[in-house]
Amino acid sequence: MVSPARILVIDDEPDVLTAARLLLKRHFSAIRIERDPSLLPDLVRTNAFDVLLLDMNFAIGAGSGAEGLKWLGEAVAIDPDAVVVLITAHGDVELAVQAMKQGAADFIVKPWDNNRLVATLSAAANLRRSRVEAKDLRQRHRALAATLAEPRAGSELVGAAPAMLRLFEFVRRAAPTDANILILGENGTGKELVAREIHRLSARAGEAFIHVDLGAIPAALFESELFGHRRGAFTDAKEDRIGRFRAAAGGTLFLDEIGNVPLHLQAKLLAALERREIVPVGGDRAIQVDVRLIAATNLPRPQLSDDAVFRQDLFYRINTVEIALPPLRERAEDIPLLVEHFIGVYARKYNMPTKRVTAAALEALTLSNWPGNVRALRHAVERAMILTSGPVLDAGDFGLLSPAAAADGPLTLDSVERDTICKALEKHGGNISHAARALGLTRPALYRRMEKHGL
Repeated sequence: MVSPARILVIDDEPDVLTAARLLLKRHFSAIRIERDPSLLPDLVRTNAFDVLLLDMNFAIGAGSGAEGLKWLGEAVAIDPDAVVVLITAHGDVELAVQAMKQGAADFIVKPWDNNRLVATLSAAANLRRSRVEAKDLRQRHRALAATLAEPRAGSELVGAAPAMLRLFEFVRRAAPTDANILILGENGTGKELVAREIHRLSARAGEAFIHVDLGAIPAALFESELFGHRRGAFTDAKEDRIGRFRAAAGGTLFLDEIGNVPLHLQAKLLAALERREIVPVGGDRAIQVDVRLIAATNLPRPQLSDDAVFRQDLFYRINTVEIALPPLRERAEDIPLLVEHFIGVYARKYNMPTKRVTAAALEALTLSNWPGNVRALRHAVERAMILTSGPVLDAGDFGLLSPAAAADGPLTLDSVERDTICKALEKHGGNISHAARALGLTRPALYRRMEKHGL
Protein backbone atom coordinates (compact mmCIF):
# COMPACT_ATOMS: atom_id res chain seq x y z
CA MET A 1 0.00 0.00 0.00
CA VAL A 2 1.30 3.46 -0.92
CA SER A 3 1.93 5.72 2.07
CA PRO A 4 0.37 9.22 1.85
CA ALA A 5 3.67 10.72 3.04
CA ARG A 6 5.49 13.25 0.87
CA ILE A 7 9.27 12.84 0.61
CA LEU A 8 11.87 15.42 -0.40
CA VAL A 9 15.29 14.06 -1.47
CA ILE A 10 18.23 16.50 -1.69
CA ASP A 11 21.55 15.18 -3.02
CA ASP A 12 24.13 16.54 -5.46
CA GLU A 13 24.53 13.23 -7.35
CA PRO A 14 22.03 12.80 -10.24
CA ASP A 15 22.34 9.00 -10.14
CA VAL A 16 21.45 8.93 -6.44
CA LEU A 17 18.41 11.15 -7.05
CA THR A 18 17.19 9.02 -9.95
CA ALA A 19 17.59 5.79 -7.99
CA ALA A 20 15.74 7.30 -5.00
CA ARG A 21 12.85 8.55 -7.14
CA LEU A 22 12.38 5.23 -8.98
CA LEU A 23 12.38 3.29 -5.71
CA LEU A 24 10.34 5.61 -3.50
CA LYS A 25 7.56 6.51 -5.96
CA ARG A 26 6.28 2.92 -5.54
CA HIS A 27 5.92 3.39 -1.78
CA PHE A 28 5.03 7.06 -1.12
CA SER A 29 2.45 9.41 -2.61
CA ALA A 30 4.77 12.27 -3.59
CA ILE A 31 8.51 12.35 -4.29
CA ARG A 32 10.51 15.45 -5.13
CA ILE A 33 14.21 15.39 -5.94
CA GLU A 34 16.51 18.42 -5.79
CA ARG A 35 20.25 18.98 -6.22
CA ASP A 36 20.21 22.48 -4.68
CA PRO A 37 20.00 22.45 -0.84
CA SER A 38 19.30 26.20 -0.77
CA LEU A 39 15.67 25.37 -1.68
CA LEU A 40 15.23 23.51 1.60
CA PRO A 41 14.27 26.51 3.86
CA ASP A 42 11.35 27.60 1.66
CA LEU A 43 10.08 24.03 1.33
CA VAL A 44 10.21 23.56 5.10
CA ARG A 45 8.36 26.86 5.69
CA THR A 46 5.48 25.75 3.48
CA ASN A 47 5.31 22.33 5.17
CA ALA A 48 5.28 20.84 1.69
CA PHE A 49 6.93 17.57 2.74
CA ASP A 50 6.66 15.13 5.60
CA VAL A 51 10.22 13.75 5.49
CA LEU A 52 13.46 15.30 4.23
CA LEU A 53 16.11 12.87 2.96
CA LEU A 54 19.26 15.00 3.03
CA ASP A 55 22.83 14.30 1.91
CA MET A 56 25.56 15.37 4.37
CA ASN A 57 28.08 16.56 1.76
CA PHE A 58 27.49 18.66 -1.36
CA ALA A 59 30.73 20.36 -2.40
CA ILE A 60 33.07 18.29 -4.59
CA GLY A 61 35.48 16.36 -2.40
CA ALA A 62 33.75 17.45 0.81
CA GLY A 63 33.60 14.89 3.59
CA SER A 64 33.20 16.85 6.82
CA GLY A 65 29.39 16.81 6.80
CA ALA A 66 29.39 20.52 7.66
CA GLU A 67 26.94 21.39 4.88
CA GLY A 68 24.52 18.67 5.94
CA LEU A 69 24.67 19.87 9.56
CA LYS A 70 24.08 23.43 8.41
CA TRP A 71 20.96 22.58 6.40
CA LEU A 72 19.74 20.26 9.18
CA GLY A 73 20.06 23.16 11.63
CA GLU A 74 18.11 25.49 9.34
CA ALA A 75 15.31 22.95 8.84
CA VAL A 76 14.90 22.35 12.57
CA ALA A 77 15.10 26.08 13.35
CA ILE A 78 12.29 26.81 10.90
CA ASP A 79 10.14 23.84 11.96
CA PRO A 80 11.06 22.11 15.24
CA ASP A 81 8.82 19.21 14.16
CA ALA A 82 10.67 18.68 10.86
CA VAL A 83 11.74 15.06 10.31
CA VAL A 84 15.15 14.82 8.61
CA VAL A 85 16.87 11.58 7.58
CA LEU A 86 20.53 12.00 6.59
CA ILE A 87 22.37 10.21 3.80
CA THR A 88 25.95 9.39 4.78
CA ALA A 89 28.90 7.31 3.62
CA HIS A 90 30.21 4.31 5.59
CA GLY A 91 32.95 6.31 7.24
CA ASP A 92 30.62 9.04 8.44
CA VAL A 93 28.43 6.98 10.78
CA GLU A 94 29.87 8.62 13.88
CA LEU A 95 29.15 12.04 12.35
CA ALA A 96 25.59 10.96 11.56
CA VAL A 97 25.05 9.92 15.19
CA GLN A 98 26.25 13.37 16.24
CA ALA A 99 23.76 14.89 13.79
CA MET A 100 20.92 12.93 15.39
CA LYS A 101 21.76 14.66 18.66
CA GLN A 102 21.22 17.95 16.81
CA GLY A 103 17.75 17.05 15.56
CA ALA A 104 18.07 14.44 12.80
CA ALA A 105 15.53 11.62 13.09
CA ASP A 106 17.72 8.88 11.56
CA PHE A 107 20.39 8.22 8.95
CA ILE A 108 20.90 5.87 6.03
CA VAL A 109 24.28 4.67 4.71
CA LYS A 110 24.95 4.69 0.97
CA PRO A 111 24.98 2.68 -1.10
CA TRP A 112 21.74 1.86 0.69
CA ASP A 113 19.72 -1.30 0.97
CA ASN A 114 16.35 -0.59 -0.70
CA ASN A 115 14.26 -2.32 1.97
CA ARG A 116 16.16 -0.53 4.70
CA LEU A 117 15.63 2.86 3.04
CA VAL A 118 11.88 2.33 2.60
CA ALA A 119 11.53 1.10 6.21
CA THR A 120 13.52 4.07 7.55
CA LEU A 121 11.45 6.61 5.63
CA SER A 122 8.18 4.90 6.62
CA ALA A 123 9.17 5.14 10.29
CA ALA A 124 10.16 8.79 9.76
CA ALA A 125 6.77 9.52 8.15
CA ASN A 126 5.01 7.95 11.15
CA LEU A 127 7.13 10.12 13.45
CA ARG A 128 6.11 13.23 11.51
CA ARG A 129 2.44 12.29 11.73
CA SER A 130 2.75 11.71 15.48
CA ARG A 131 4.42 15.09 15.98
CA VAL A 132 1.74 16.89 13.97
CA GLU A 133 -1.06 15.11 15.82
CA ALA A 134 0.54 15.90 19.17
CA LYS A 135 0.86 19.58 18.24
CA ASP A 136 -2.77 19.68 17.08
CA LEU A 137 -3.85 18.09 20.35
CA ARG A 138 -1.88 20.60 22.41
CA GLN A 139 -3.37 23.51 20.48
CA ARG A 140 -6.88 22.07 20.78
CA HIS A 141 -6.39 21.75 24.53
CA ARG A 142 -5.21 25.36 24.74
CA ALA A 143 -8.23 26.55 22.73
CA LEU A 144 -10.57 24.46 24.88
CA ALA A 145 -8.94 25.70 28.09
CA ALA A 146 -9.40 29.29 26.93
CA THR A 147 -13.07 28.60 26.21
CA LEU A 148 -13.61 26.95 29.60
CA ALA A 149 -11.91 29.90 31.31
CA GLU A 150 -14.57 32.33 30.07
CA PRO A 151 -16.92 33.56 32.79
CA ARG A 152 -20.14 31.57 33.05
CA ALA A 153 -22.12 33.43 35.74
CA GLY A 154 -25.83 32.86 35.20
CA SER A 155 -25.19 30.43 32.37
CA GLU A 156 -28.47 28.51 32.66
CA LEU A 157 -31.45 29.07 30.38
CA VAL A 158 -34.27 30.32 32.59
CA GLY A 159 -37.87 31.01 31.62
CA ALA A 160 -41.45 29.80 31.82
CA ALA A 161 -43.13 32.16 29.33
CA PRO A 162 -44.84 30.47 26.36
CA ALA A 163 -42.16 31.79 23.99
CA MET A 164 -39.45 30.17 26.13
CA LEU A 165 -41.29 26.87 26.39
CA ARG A 166 -41.47 26.77 22.59
CA LEU A 167 -37.74 27.56 22.48
CA PHE A 168 -36.92 24.69 24.85
CA GLU A 169 -38.88 22.31 22.63
CA PHE A 170 -37.00 23.51 19.53
CA VAL A 171 -33.67 22.95 21.29
CA ARG A 172 -34.70 19.50 22.51
CA ARG A 173 -35.63 18.39 18.99
CA ALA A 174 -32.70 19.96 17.12
CA ALA A 175 -29.85 19.14 19.51
CA PRO A 176 -29.47 15.37 18.84
CA THR A 177 -29.16 15.94 15.07
CA ASP A 178 -26.04 17.21 13.32
CA ALA A 179 -28.00 19.88 11.44
CA ASN A 180 -26.53 23.37 11.07
CA ILE A 181 -28.42 25.82 13.26
CA LEU A 182 -28.88 29.59 12.96
CA ILE A 183 -29.91 31.47 16.10
CA LEU A 184 -31.53 34.88 15.62
CA GLY A 185 -32.06 37.41 18.36
CA GLU A 186 -31.21 40.84 19.71
CA ASN A 187 -28.06 41.39 21.74
CA GLY A 188 -28.39 40.01 25.25
CA THR A 189 -31.18 37.52 24.54
CA GLY A 190 -28.98 34.50 25.28
CA LYS A 191 -27.87 33.20 21.88
CA GLU A 192 -24.64 31.72 23.28
CA LEU A 193 -26.56 30.01 26.11
CA VAL A 194 -28.84 28.36 23.56
CA ALA A 195 -25.84 27.26 21.49
CA ARG A 196 -24.18 25.72 24.55
CA GLU A 197 -27.40 23.94 25.51
CA ILE A 198 -27.68 22.47 22.01
CA HIS A 199 -24.10 21.24 22.30
CA ARG A 200 -24.75 19.80 25.78
CA LEU A 201 -27.72 17.78 24.50
CA SER A 202 -25.96 16.61 21.32
CA ALA A 203 -23.94 13.49 20.55
CA ARG A 204 -20.87 15.76 20.50
CA ALA A 205 -21.25 16.85 24.13
CA GLY A 206 -18.01 15.12 25.14
CA GLU A 207 -15.98 17.12 22.61
CA ALA A 208 -15.01 20.79 22.42
CA PHE A 209 -17.42 23.71 22.15
CA ILE A 210 -15.50 26.55 20.49
CA HIS A 211 -17.05 30.03 20.61
CA VAL A 212 -15.85 32.52 17.97
CA ASP A 213 -16.99 36.15 18.15
CA LEU A 214 -16.73 37.07 14.48
CA GLY A 215 -17.54 40.68 15.27
CA ALA A 216 -14.28 40.95 17.21
CA ILE A 217 -12.01 39.48 14.48
CA PRO A 218 -10.43 42.02 12.07
CA ALA A 219 -10.98 41.13 8.41
CA ALA A 220 -7.21 40.76 7.90
CA LEU A 221 -7.07 37.98 10.52
CA PHE A 222 -10.29 36.20 9.57
CA GLU A 223 -8.70 33.29 7.68
CA SER A 224 -5.89 32.84 10.17
CA GLU A 225 -8.28 32.76 13.16
CA LEU A 226 -10.72 30.32 11.56
CA PHE A 227 -8.51 28.19 9.33
CA GLY A 228 -5.13 28.51 11.07
CA HIS A 229 -1.79 29.39 9.57
CA ARG A 230 1.66 28.00 8.91
CA ARG A 231 4.73 29.42 10.53
CA GLY A 232 6.15 32.22 8.39
CA ALA A 233 2.89 32.73 6.45
CA PHE A 234 2.98 36.42 7.47
CA THR A 235 5.09 38.70 9.64
CA ASP A 236 3.72 37.72 13.06
CA ALA A 237 3.22 34.02 12.28
CA LYS A 238 6.02 32.76 14.53
CA GLU A 239 4.57 29.26 14.90
CA ASP A 240 1.92 27.01 13.35
CA ARG A 241 -1.63 27.64 14.53
CA ILE A 242 -4.50 25.23 13.94
CA GLY A 243 -7.39 27.75 13.88
CA ARG A 244 -10.88 27.46 15.35
CA PHE A 245 -12.25 24.91 12.85
CA ARG A 246 -9.61 22.35 13.79
CA ALA A 247 -9.81 23.26 17.48
CA ALA A 248 -13.49 22.28 17.34
CA ALA A 249 -12.82 18.97 15.54
CA GLY A 250 -15.40 16.38 16.57
CA GLY A 251 -17.32 19.01 18.54
CA THR A 252 -19.33 22.19 17.96
CA LEU A 253 -18.16 25.42 16.34
CA PHE A 254 -20.27 28.41 17.40
CA LEU A 255 -19.86 31.38 15.04
CA ASP A 256 -21.35 34.33 16.89
CA GLU A 257 -22.21 37.61 15.11
CA ILE A 258 -21.94 35.93 11.70
CA GLY A 259 -23.86 38.85 10.20
CA ASN A 260 -20.76 41.02 10.71
CA VAL A 261 -18.63 39.01 8.25
CA PRO A 262 -17.83 41.03 5.06
CA LEU A 263 -19.18 39.61 1.81
CA HIS A 264 -15.79 38.62 0.37
CA LEU A 265 -15.01 36.61 3.51
CA GLN A 266 -18.47 35.02 3.51
CA ALA A 267 -17.41 33.29 0.28
CA LYS A 268 -14.39 31.73 2.03
CA LEU A 269 -16.56 30.57 4.92
CA LEU A 270 -19.09 29.06 2.51
CA ALA A 271 -16.35 27.13 0.70
CA ALA A 272 -15.09 25.65 3.96
CA LEU A 273 -18.59 24.58 5.01
CA GLU A 274 -19.48 23.09 1.62
CA ARG A 275 -16.28 21.10 1.25
CA ARG A 276 -15.88 20.39 4.98
CA GLU A 277 -12.22 21.24 4.62
CA ILE A 278 -9.93 24.19 5.23
CA VAL A 279 -6.54 25.34 3.96
CA PRO A 280 -4.37 27.12 6.56
CA VAL A 281 -2.89 30.45 5.53
CA GLY A 282 0.48 29.65 3.99
CA GLY A 283 -0.44 25.98 3.54
CA ASP A 284 -0.68 24.10 0.28
CA ARG A 285 -3.12 21.27 1.01
CA ALA A 286 -6.67 20.99 2.30
CA ILE A 287 -7.41 19.52 5.73
CA GLN A 288 -10.68 17.71 6.40
CA VAL A 289 -12.70 19.07 9.34
CA ASP A 290 -15.61 17.51 11.21
CA VAL A 291 -17.58 20.11 13.17
CA ARG A 292 -21.23 20.76 13.99
CA LEU A 293 -21.95 24.39 13.07
CA ILE A 294 -24.11 26.75 15.10
CA ALA A 295 -24.22 30.38 13.96
CA ALA A 296 -25.88 33.41 15.52
CA THR A 297 -26.61 37.00 14.56
CA ASN A 298 -28.55 40.01 15.80
CA LEU A 299 -29.38 41.07 12.23
CA PRO A 300 -33.14 41.07 11.52
CA ARG A 301 -34.38 38.38 9.15
CA PRO A 302 -35.11 40.87 6.29
CA GLN A 303 -31.47 42.03 6.31
CA LEU A 304 -30.25 38.44 6.13
CA SER A 305 -32.40 38.00 3.03
CA ASP A 306 -30.66 40.93 1.32
CA ASP A 307 -27.88 39.80 -1.05
CA ALA A 308 -26.09 43.09 -0.50
CA VAL A 309 -25.71 42.23 3.19
CA PHE A 310 -25.49 38.45 3.33
CA ARG A 311 -24.84 35.82 0.67
CA GLN A 312 -27.97 33.76 0.20
CA ASP A 313 -26.07 30.56 -0.56
CA LEU A 314 -24.29 30.90 2.80
CA PHE A 315 -27.58 31.77 4.51
CA TYR A 316 -29.20 28.56 3.25
CA ARG A 317 -26.11 26.57 4.24
CA ILE A 318 -26.15 27.69 7.89
CA ASN A 319 -29.86 27.68 8.68
CA THR A 320 -31.03 24.11 8.26
CA VAL A 321 -32.78 24.82 11.56
CA GLU A 322 -33.58 28.43 12.50
CA ILE A 323 -34.27 29.44 16.10
CA ALA A 324 -35.50 32.94 16.96
CA LEU A 325 -35.03 34.14 20.55
CA PRO A 326 -37.65 36.50 21.99
CA PRO A 327 -36.49 39.81 23.47
CA LEU A 328 -37.06 40.19 27.20
CA ARG A 329 -39.83 42.76 26.68
CA GLU A 330 -41.87 40.03 24.96
CA ARG A 331 -41.60 37.70 27.94
CA ALA A 332 -41.78 40.18 30.80
CA GLU A 333 -43.51 37.56 32.96
CA ASP A 334 -40.12 35.83 33.23
CA ILE A 335 -38.43 38.86 34.83
CA PRO A 336 -39.25 37.97 38.50
CA LEU A 337 -37.99 34.43 37.88
CA LEU A 338 -34.79 35.74 36.27
CA VAL A 339 -34.19 38.24 39.06
CA GLU A 340 -34.50 35.49 41.68
CA HIS A 341 -32.15 33.29 39.66
CA PHE A 342 -29.48 35.99 39.29
CA ILE A 343 -29.69 36.93 42.96
CA GLY A 344 -28.84 33.32 43.78
CA VAL A 345 -26.02 33.27 41.21
CA TYR A 346 -24.32 36.39 42.59
CA ALA A 347 -24.92 35.51 46.22
CA ARG A 348 -22.90 32.34 45.59
CA LYS A 349 -20.31 34.11 43.45
CA TYR A 350 -19.60 36.85 46.01
CA ASN A 351 -20.25 34.72 49.11
CA MET A 352 -23.03 36.94 50.43
CA PRO A 353 -26.57 36.29 51.71
CA THR A 354 -29.45 36.42 49.24
CA LYS A 355 -31.55 39.59 49.23
CA ARG A 356 -35.27 40.23 48.97
CA VAL A 357 -36.73 42.42 46.20
CA THR A 358 -39.56 44.80 47.03
CA ALA A 359 -42.85 44.61 45.16
CA ALA A 360 -42.27 48.14 43.81
CA ALA A 361 -38.85 47.10 42.49
CA LEU A 362 -40.28 44.00 40.80
CA GLU A 363 -42.98 46.13 39.21
CA ALA A 364 -40.40 48.64 37.93
CA LEU A 365 -38.19 45.84 36.63
CA THR A 366 -41.14 44.24 34.85
CA LEU A 367 -42.30 47.51 33.29
CA SER A 368 -38.81 48.45 32.05
CA ASN A 369 -38.22 48.02 28.33
CA TRP A 370 -34.79 46.33 28.77
CA PRO A 371 -33.23 47.13 25.37
CA GLY A 372 -30.15 45.18 26.54
CA ASN A 373 -32.40 42.17 27.29
CA VAL A 374 -31.41 39.44 29.78
CA ARG A 375 -27.76 40.51 29.79
CA ALA A 376 -28.74 43.99 30.94
CA LEU A 377 -31.04 42.57 33.63
CA ARG A 378 -28.25 40.29 34.85
CA HIS A 379 -25.81 43.22 35.11
CA ALA A 380 -28.41 45.28 36.96
CA VAL A 381 -28.92 42.50 39.50
CA GLU A 382 -25.16 41.99 39.92
CA ARG A 383 -24.61 45.71 40.47
CA ALA A 384 -27.45 45.87 43.00
CA MET A 385 -26.12 42.85 44.92
CA ILE A 386 -22.64 44.39 45.14
CA LEU A 387 -23.55 48.00 45.97
CA THR A 388 -26.55 47.53 48.29
CA SER A 389 -25.59 46.91 51.90
CA GLY A 390 -29.01 46.02 53.29
CA PRO A 391 -31.02 42.79 52.90
CA VAL A 392 -33.67 44.40 50.64
CA LEU A 393 -33.36 45.63 47.05
CA ASP A 394 -35.58 48.51 45.92
CA ALA A 395 -36.12 50.02 42.47
CA GLY A 396 -33.36 52.59 42.96
CA ASP A 397 -30.84 49.84 43.67
CA PHE A 398 -31.36 48.64 40.07
CA GLY A 399 -30.94 52.13 38.60
CA LEU A 400 -34.71 52.41 38.10
CA LEU A 401 -37.45 54.63 39.43
CA SER A 402 -40.50 53.06 40.97
CA PRO A 403 -43.61 53.41 38.75
CA ALA A 404 -44.98 56.17 40.98
CA ALA A 405 -41.72 58.11 41.07
CA ALA A 406 -41.23 57.68 37.35
CA ALA A 407 -44.45 59.58 36.69
CA ASP A 408 -43.22 62.82 38.29
CA GLY A 409 -39.52 62.20 38.94
CA PRO A 410 -36.93 64.95 38.41
CA LEU A 411 -35.32 65.39 34.99
CA THR A 412 -31.57 64.87 35.50
CA LEU A 413 -28.61 64.61 33.13
CA ASP A 414 -28.25 60.92 34.04
CA SER A 415 -31.92 60.20 33.40
CA VAL A 416 -31.75 61.95 30.00
CA GLU A 417 -28.61 60.00 29.06
CA ARG A 418 -30.18 56.72 30.13
CA ASP A 419 -33.39 57.45 28.23
CA THR A 420 -31.43 58.42 25.09
CA ILE A 421 -29.39 55.21 25.20
CA CYS A 422 -32.55 53.12 25.70
CA LYS A 423 -34.23 54.75 22.73
CA ALA A 424 -31.17 54.24 20.51
CA LEU A 425 -30.91 50.57 21.47
CA GLU A 426 -34.62 50.05 20.93
CA LYS A 427 -34.52 51.80 17.54
CA HIS A 428 -31.66 49.57 16.36
CA GLY A 429 -33.05 46.31 17.74
CA GLY A 430 -30.40 46.02 20.45
CA ASN A 431 -27.52 46.18 17.94
CA ILE A 432 -24.67 47.75 19.92
CA SER A 433 -22.61 48.77 16.87
CA HIS A 434 -25.52 50.56 15.17
CA ALA A 435 -26.70 52.24 18.38
CA ALA A 436 -23.17 53.43 19.19
CA ARG A 437 -22.78 54.86 15.68
CA ALA A 438 -26.11 56.69 15.96
CA LEU A 439 -25.08 58.16 19.33
CA GLY A 440 -21.62 59.15 18.07
CA LEU A 441 -19.90 56.75 20.48
CA THR A 442 -17.52 53.85 20.18
CA ARG A 443 -18.75 50.39 21.18
CA PRO A 444 -16.62 50.37 24.39
CA ALA A 445 -17.90 53.85 25.33
CA LEU A 446 -21.50 52.75 24.86
CA TYR A 447 -20.88 49.60 26.92
CA ARG A 448 -19.45 51.76 29.74
CA ARG A 449 -22.54 53.96 29.77
CA MET A 450 -24.86 50.95 29.66
CA GLU A 451 -23.02 49.48 32.63
CA LYS A 452 -23.30 52.81 34.45
CA HIS A 453 -27.08 52.85 34.00
CA GLY A 454 -27.62 49.16 34.66
CA LEU A 455 -28.47 48.42 31.03
